[in-house]
Amino acid sequence: MVNLTNEELKQTIKEIVTVGKGILAADESVKTATKRLVAINTESTEETRRQYRNMILTSPGIEKYILGVILFEETLSQKSNDGVLFPEFLAKLGIVPGIKVDKGLEDINDKDEQITTKGLEGLGERLEEYKKMGCRFAKWRVVYLISKNTPSDEIIEINAQDLARYAKVCQEHGIVPIIEPEVLIDGTHSIDKSEEVNEKVLIKVFEALEEEEVDIKTLILKTSMIISGNQANNRASVDEVAKRTAQLLKKVVPPELPSINFLSGGQTPLEATAHLNRIHTLGKEFPWNVSFSYARALQGPALKVWQGKDENLLAAQKAFIFRAKLNSLATKGKYKEEMEEEV
Repeated sequence: MVNLTNEELKQTIKEIVTVGKGILAADESVKTATKRLVAINTESTEETRRQYRNMILTSPGIEKYILGVILFEETLSQKSNDGVLFPEFLAKLGIVPGIKVDKGLEDINDKDEQITTKGLEGLGERLEEYKKMGCRFAKWRVVYLISKNTPSDEIIEINAQDLARYAKVCQEHGIVPIIEPEVLIDGTHSIDKSEEVNEKVLIKVFEALEEEEVDIKTLILKTSMIISGNQANNRASVDEVAKRTAQLLKKVVPPELPSINFLSGGQTPLEATAHLNRIHTLGKEFPWNVSFSYARALQGPALKVWQGKDENLLAAQKAFIFRAKLNSLATKGKYKEEMEEEV
């Protein structure tokens, strides 16, 4: 007898893992979307957030470079300017709709650490509702702050267990899980420290996944690059970031994983593209698809152009597509810095 749930998972992986394309993270919470809008002098209301999503998601040609979009719950029931529900609009373009399912961060100890604790309770029921609304994959983010006392062994252990439990529930409901263990770029830490923490985190995560008997073949890893803190002195070069990142991933990530989609995590749009490109020009063979799942690094330039004004819509969409195209080229090692001057 064919396992229908497993067949669903395999089909979704097939559709969101393609060389030259990536996953757009458009799952900003109301709080985060409000920050984005305030930065362009636009009031945050349900309607302006809908307009923001519409500006990005209906960009002509988005399907050339994006094959999956992570949505926020509010966006699932919102419509494009033409009156089409966003998940339906994306599906018609051949883009797979996904959903952020964690419920945000909470303090857990006296070390200023946070952990995604909310969201596991009732997750299966929520996934069934999201599935009815067209979602076929999900995302769960946890974070690790690098400082003198962090991340603690406690948070590394709890986050790994939460990611594994989430992934198992997703697969049981025919939803492909994206796990996002984000080592934050905030701080003065060196690239050596970044590598040390990322290695410890990823080893623990894959141990937890194995313990929960999660199928690695129908799972996507959204992970940080090995990068100096954003306030560090003598930050590592593009070459160094690419080399360290590639070496660590080959060391700790199982070869049967279908795709690694990097998060941008506070990098500038240019940095995120350059690092991804260099990873692909190192001459290394990877067992997985290596791509992107960026949010700000894709949307930032478009938001600056848009400014919340209808008359800027087409120019903003052009800026978004341009950035998506450059990252698509980077997944093939074909991006060049001089291309930035084209727009």
